[in-house]
Amino acid sequence: MVTITQALNRIDEKKKKLDALRPLPPALVNNLAEWFAIEFTYTSNAIEGNTLSMSETAIVVEKGITIGGKTVREHLEAICHAEAINFIRGLAQKKQSDLALDDILAIHKIVLQKIDDIHAGVFRDVMVRVMGSPTVFPNPVKVPFLMVDFMTWLQTAADHPVIVAALAHYKLVTIHPFVDGNGRTARLLMNLLLLQHGYPLAIIKKEKRPEYMAAIEQARKTEDMTEFYQIIIEAVEYTLDAYLQAAHDSGL
Repeated sequence: MVTITQALNRIDEKKKKLDALRPLPPALVNNLAEWFAIEFTYTSNAIEGNTLSMSETAIVVEKGITIGGKTVREHLEAICHAEAINFIRGLAQKKQSDLALDDILAIHKIVLQKIDDIHAGVFRDVMVRVMGSPTVFPNPVKVPFLMVDFMTWLQTAADHPVIVAALAHYKLVTIHPFVDGNGRTARLLMNLLLLQHGYPLAIIKKEKRPEYMAAIEQARKTEDMTEFYQIIIEAVEYTLDAYLQAAHDSGL
């Protein structure tokens, strides 16, 4: 079995190949960015139960057309998530050390805007549970303090960029600071950190949801992050491979 170190080394080699090809042609960059923004929106929402297909997500986001038989919420989740991706692309110009708690709240606010405006960008004040999970999340009174500690860690975290991004994701969902939208916000934060280090968006496939959720649970129970890291590394490698293939196909 491939170790985490071996997997990270493999990613480093692919990242070096991609960096050597940069700057990529603007048209290719735009096409890839648009494609993966739609796929990321589709998969991240699908993990949370949204039933829009990827093609339907594209129609809603790019054309503004409603899909028959789908709820208003599902449409808004697609639109808001796509807006949140644009937002983190802008935030990626910041250094990791300059990220602030307000940035996390702003991401969450975009994710839930028009869906649940009362709770958008606001820490929860109630206990929460995840369906099917035995995990008891922190008391809401502790959430603001836990998030301050989280930001202190995030601003100074020094490890492989993929490990830091994965850990940020894991730590945020473990605090579960919001009433809703924790998973989507955590995956957006993870991708913000990856973008800051020149990686394309990492996409956790819908089909990986059972393993992804189980890996989070295992990490909570045992503090063994191996399976979770493997899933995130696979997500990073998926888009790296796609960028390298697209560059090859375009004659680079």
